[in-house]
Amino acid sequence: MAIEPEARRRAHEWMREVYGSAPEREALFETISGEPVKPLYTLDDRADADPERDLGYPGSYPFTRGVYPSMYRGRLWTMRQFAGFGTAEETNERFRYLLGHGQTGLSTAFDMPTLMGFDSDHGRSLGEVGVEGVAIDTLDDMETLFAGIPLDEVTVSMTINAPAAILLAFYVVAAENKGIGPERLGGTIQTDILKEYIAQKEWCFPIEPALRLVEDMIEWCSVEMPRWHPISISGYHIREAGSTAQQELAFTLKDGFTYVESAIERGLDVDDFAPRLSFFFNAHIDFFEEIAKYRAARRIWAREMRETYGAKREESWRMRFHTQTAGVSLTAQQPLVNIVRTTIEALAGVLGGTQSLHTNSYDEALALPTEEAVRIALRTQQVIAHESGVTNTIDPLGGAYFIETLTDEMERSAHEYFARIDELGGMVEAIKQNFPQREIADASFSYQQEVDSGQRIVVGVNDYVNEGEEEIPTLKIDRELERKQAGRLQATRADRDASEVERTLGELRAAAASQANLMPLFIECARARTSEGEMVAALQEVFGRYTETPVF
Repeated sequence: MAIEPEARRRAHEWMREVYGSAPEREALFETISGEPVKPLYTLDDRADADPERDLGYPGSYPFTRGVYPSMYRGRLWTMRQFAGFGTAEETNERFRYLLGHGQTGLSTAFDMPTLMGFDSDHGRSLGEVGVEGVAIDTLDDMETLFAGIPLDEVTVSMTINAPAAILLAFYVVAAENKGIGPERLGGTIQTDILKEYIAQKEWCFPIEPALRLVEDMIEWCSVEMPRWHPISISGYHIREAGSTAQQELAFTLKDGFTYVESAIERGLDVDDFAPRLSFFFNAHIDFFEEIAKYRAARRIWAREMRETYGAKREESWRMRFHTQTAGVSLTAQQPLVNIVRTTIEALAGVLGGTQSLHTNSYDEALALPTEEAVRIALRTQQVIAHESGVTNTIDPLGGAYFIETLTDEMERSAHEYFARIDELGGMVEAIKQNFPQREIADASFSYQQEVDSGQRIVVGVNDYVNEGEEEIPTLKIDRELERKQAGRLQATRADRDASEVERTLGELRAAAASQANLMPLFIECARARTSEGEMVAALQEVFGRYTETPVF
């Protein structure tokens, strides 16, 4: 029903009277990107919108309101807490603890040497083994990591990128040794190498051969692992590096389109692989902005997949994504307040329609999370799911003037970035020219200036500060674990068939120099108990190494 002109006039007069008298507060009413937020949104703000084209129903194109018709009325999101530290035994124990407290999926954090393709006894690994995730060097470690866990019943996520194909091979062979074929395995491996060059900076090879490995995995998994998502296109780390919500949305989607284009160029049919692509977004502290970001992401992806890339299957248009609350929003000061931050962010993910969710632990700004902190983080999701009432109706914010206007603004901003990246020659060329890196650096600097000046309040950091805060207990990694892990790796090397290792590595090098898909070679190396570091080193003999051009 249209708003009567007289009613609209009275509303505008009221707005001027109430909000026009407080100009000193106007600077506070801004989004993270600096765009002004109006004091009130009405139907006028949606005057140019086409609700039938933009909104529709949940489960129908363009999926602005959600990817499934029943959303959480039919099935809750997967509660997938990120975990990994020390050796495979310690992380296996944490996995079992989480499953025992109601977690419904596993998510694996690897340590820095594993992420960078170094074995635990490599000189570059010193002091980092098991510190920020679990150390995995060989098939033996992968088998220990998932000992006693039914891999054909529990979905597993693995956060690793440059050597992702190698870790997937370990996982496939570990399951094979349990009598579980790859076609029965469900889950996701991150594999998003472009965002590594943009934000997280964990790489093993130059960009082009790294992209080849991504496409090898997509091609192999589309045939051999129909329940597996071979790539989780990730905005999370882009946001953690300091980007705005708009930049996270635009750069993540453009990375995704680049993978789609690469797969099509290889000769793959878009409808054969697109349904297995998934996404991973940050849930930051600006509640409504985050919800609008997720809604815009679904809509953009659906339209581009159908209208630009010619996908015909509805499954190819659906963007399904995992969400993690913002680690960068957590503070070392007054860490218990982080429970509130995480709750707000998790609620934004749920109201934004996520398919799975990780809630950060309150002590993560200090150290690896304790069991108590992990339990509270999981309970946060369970309270939202079972007590808050937000799952009782589908897309409860749909149609709200502010939400829909902000969703439109997010979409426009993303397309502006797409155009700028295309002018540079596409995402790979933009990365080589440091375009997204500079944009993120500038956004991060501006944000920190606002915090330092007090324009942006962070509770417990630059306002509402407590003097003499008490220290809270944290989890500390026993440095003996590093020696233990190195010893285990050396024992594996002594016990395996050295000639078989050399044979598989030789075949891997030869295949890397050709156009062959490398996944079958990684699996053969895994069966021979070849280490991750040995496979990476063999590939570097063919592919070379990557050196970043500094932004500044």
